Amino acid sequence: MSKIIHFPSQLRTEIDAGYLYDTFASLETDPTIADVFRQLALIEGSHAKKYIAQQAEKGIQLELPPPTGRARTLGWIARKFGYEYVLPILMNTEKGLASATISSKIAEGKPVSGQEWNHVAILKSLGNLPGAVSGDKLARLEGKHRNIGGNALRAAVLGANDGLVSNLSLVMGVAGADSSGQAILIAGFAGLLAGSISMALGEWLSVQSSRELYQRQLNIEMEELENNPEEEQEELALIYQAKGLAKADAQAMAQRLLSNKETAHETLIKEELGFDPGELGGSAWTAALTSFFLFAVGAIIPVIPFIVLEGQQATIVSVAVSTLGLFAIGAAITLFTGRSIFYSGFRQVLFGLAAAAVTFGIGKLIGVSIT
Repeated sequence: MSKIIHFPSQLRTEIDAGYLYDTFASLETDPTIADVFRQLALIEGSHAKKYIAQQAEKGIQLELPPPTGRARTLGWIARKFGYEYVLPILMNTEKGLASATISSKIAEGKPVSGQEWNHVAILKSLGNLPGAVSGDKLARLEGKHRNIGGNALRAAVLGANDGLVSNLSLVMGVAGADSSGQAILIAGFAGLLAGSISMALGEWLSVQSSRELYQRQLNIEMEELENNPEEEQEELALIYQAKGLAKADAQAMAQRLLSNKETAHETLIKEELGFDPGELGGSAWTAALTSFFLFAVGAIIPVIPFIVLEGQQATIVSVAVSTLGLFAIGAAITLFTGRSIFYSGFRQVLFGLAAAAVTFGIGKLIGVSIT
């Protein structure tokens, strides 16, 4: 029987980070950015090997652990949808590693050099690397970092969670007041449609408002570029200086970029406003339909048993399948938090069932009062 080895969380995190950097490098078409990811992967691997060597000196023999299931799942998402969806999550991982390293040094009385945050700085900007880096490559990495990325994944999980918890609570409230399958089905589908439409409308308004705001900023930036190009060039040079470039290099890069009328406006938008003018906040209709679908997916789960079953049996099965759904959503949240699947899953189940129990109890009281 094989012995279960509990590796330190920081070691596993470094292995996972290296695996994801390798994945990003294989997906990146720009050789400069791909090389950055490969170097980061090698550094993470060296950290892990150094830890193994330190343990060997203490007489503890360990082998490098494989990437966790969480890392493999994130890698699959990166390959399927693009690594920009996973990059913000890896940024948070690097921040956690930096904080853990600093805490460990403080506890051991070692000096904190500030280099602990190097990986975070590199992900934010390629300007921290040796050598000249072109402005469009800097903008590309920054753009990927600011894009929807992890927020899109998080919105997907939370959208399904909202649908499941709200409709489970609604269905249980009606079940407590009236066990008739017809009444529960009507309430369940009404809640599904009402919630999905509300989510879709809210998302459409949010994205459309963002698009209108971005368009206004685009117009203002274009006007400033036409009326005062010297000042815009100075501001762009300062931005590149803040990214780590020498003053002369930053000024030369800004002058070169703004000398091309076709790319000057786009570069200023990316650097000063931090978004891709080609996207303008994404499609409002796509966001609305996605929100509608995700909410509906979660909301249909507690309703399905009442389509094929009746009475108390349908209620019990509804609670059972909803419990599984809540646990799955809690497990999915660990992609962002890195917490234990069981901890996150059972926490989600506890909160969801507590809400359902409250509405069921209120429904029961109302049903008795009406009777």
